[in-house]
Amino acid sequence: MRRPIIRRAGAGDERSAWAIASEYFACSPFIIPDDAATFRTYLDDPARFWIAEDGSDVVGCVAFRPLPDIARAGEVRRLYVRPTHRGAGLADALMSALETSARNEGFDTLYLDTHESFAGAIALYERRGYERIPRYNNNPLATIFMRRDL
Repeated sequence: MRRPIIRRAGAGDERSAWAIASEYFACSPFIIPDDAATFRTYLDDPARFWIAEDGSDVVGCVAFRPLPDIARAGEVRRLYVRPTHRGAGLADALMSALETSARNEGFDTLYLDTHESFAGAIALYERRGYERIPRYNNNPLATIFMRRDL
C-alpha cells in the first residue's frame, strides 16, 4: 500500500468528498448525517475538509468548522478512515493537518463530540491531548465531549 496523501479538499473534490463522508455516515447509528447542502459548507471558508487519498481513492476524511459561540474555537467533525486503511496512522495525520491549519489561522481551542462506542477514536483523541469536558452542544447522540487547547 502506498502512503496516502493528506490534502485539503475543495469545490472540485465535492463528489469524492461526499462519497467518503457518506461512507462515514453509514458506519454507525450514532452519527447524524449531513444533507448534501450542509456538507458542501465544509468545502468553503471558513470551514475545512481534508481527505486522505491512496492513488485515486479517497480513503479518509476529517472536517473543521468554527464555533460561532466560542471565540477563537473550532470543532473537529467527521473523522473517518476506511477500514482497509486503518492502523497506518491516517487518522493521526488527518488530525495533524486540521490542528495545524486551525493553529495557523488563529484558533486557540478545538472541541469535538463522539459516542462511547468509538473507543479507537477516543483513544486517539486522548493521545493527542483532548480532555473530556461537560456537554458543549446539543447533539443528542453524543455521549462524550472533548476539547484541546492548541
